[in-house]
Amino acid sequence: MTARVLIVDDIPTNVRLLEARLTAEYFEVLIANSGPEALAICQETEVDIILLDVMMPVMDGFEVCRRLKASPKTHHVPVLMITALDQPSDRVKGLEAGADDFLTKPVDDMQLMARVKSLARLKSLTDELRARALTGQQIAIEDALRAMDSISTSGGSVLIIDTDKRHAERVQGYLAHEHKVDVLLEPADAVFQVSGAKYELALVSMSLNDFDPLRVCSQIRTVDHTRNLPIILMADESDKPRVVRALDLGVNDFISRPIERNELMARVRTQIRRHRYAMELRQSVNNSIAQAVTDDLTGLYNRRYFDRHLNILLGKAQEQERELAVMILDIDHFKAVNDTYGHDVGDVVLKEFSARVKRNIRGVDLACRFGGEEFVVLMPDTDTSNAELVAERVREAIANKPFEIGAQRPLSVTVSVGVSFNETGADTPETLIKRADVALYRAKREGRNRVILDAA
Repeated sequence: MTARVLIVDDIPTNVRLLEARLTAEYFEVLIANSGPEALAICQETEVDIILLDVMMPVMDGFEVCRRLKASPKTHHVPVLMITALDQPSDRVKGLEAGADDFLTKPVDDMQLMARVKSLARLKSLTDELRARALTGQQIAIEDALRAMDSISTSGGSVLIIDTDKRHAERVQGYLAHEHKVDVLLEPADAVFQVSGAKYELALVSMSLNDFDPLRVCSQIRTVDHTRNLPIILMADESDKPRVVRALDLGVNDFISRPIERNELMARVRTQIRRHRYAMELRQSVNNSIAQAVTDDLTGLYNRRYFDRHLNILLGKAQEQERELAVMILDIDHFKAVNDTYGHDVGDVVLKEFSARVKRNIRGVDLACRFGGEEFVVLMPDTDTSNAELVAERVREAIANKPFEIGAQRPLSVTVSVGVSFNETGADTPETLIKRADVALYRAKREGRNRVILDAA
């Protein structure tokens, strides 16, 4: 996976070394020699990852990071802070400024590349979710961006997997005042444990008696609802090669033993914040997709969805020589309902009409609101006799029971229906709709409250 990486450092030698390492792995590299220059580049150019030095004149890396994370344009861009400072308090300060990861100079090549690749995957996922939300509805991504600012990192649900009870309980003690923390001493039960609870983070020891920690992580990833569960490895210095392998496989982060309380808390907060933001984005995408393809009033699919789906179903029907019917329904004298009783009553009628249509078509049929008082139903694998049965059932369901419209007397409603069929290889969505429309107007002319089938 490649990405555009911005290196921010005021020392040319450091820049050249990092640039050489990254370009050798086919990353595109941009360079900034100061904090203000980095902020300007990020406002003008799309950047995937930022490698940020801490000790710089004018504006240090902590302040640059805070400004990047405060900007709606760049707050989702992963920041990897690189510095000669090696105190735990410095790492904590960097993480609390919003950094996604932290490396100490001299930078180990394996750790650098593993972390850059891990952050590149994270950025790619975030970009995909953001793009899908934008496609559905611009407001959805704006809500998600605002939600990022208000996301709490406390009250998380954390699972510690460790065969060393004393070590696990010590780590639990570090986190218990801020999060709900469970301890699992039997790694073989990891899949069962994560399947039965809604965890937001797993802390996995690299020293599991008789168990491969990477296998445990892999098994967690196989469970559907924990596929994106953040995982932090607790590792010794000797575990470095396997940690690099784990990061390359998709593990989110690691922390070195002996574990420093504040660094652990900062890394846990970072992962929980990231996880909650991703969940917000996914929900935003789902909401925006629903809003993009459904009619607000009736809950049926809308015209946009119908057009797309008809094109797909007709193509499959023609390719496989299968039948397809299109039924158009129009509520009789609906304008008079609005004019006499008002649009509020008209809306009540439309909602109840939609509900009756859904109850009386088959599970394979797709009901959509075509526009106004006009509706359409797609019926795959349906010949003339079956289409007529379904259409008559819907017509009778509308006509045989008056519509309740509140305190006023129930209202009698009828519907006219036109049906067309996929009969030739030359049929298009437009010709099917046109023929169904012609049949519908025949039903109107012949007295309404009836079904007319049309042949090519």
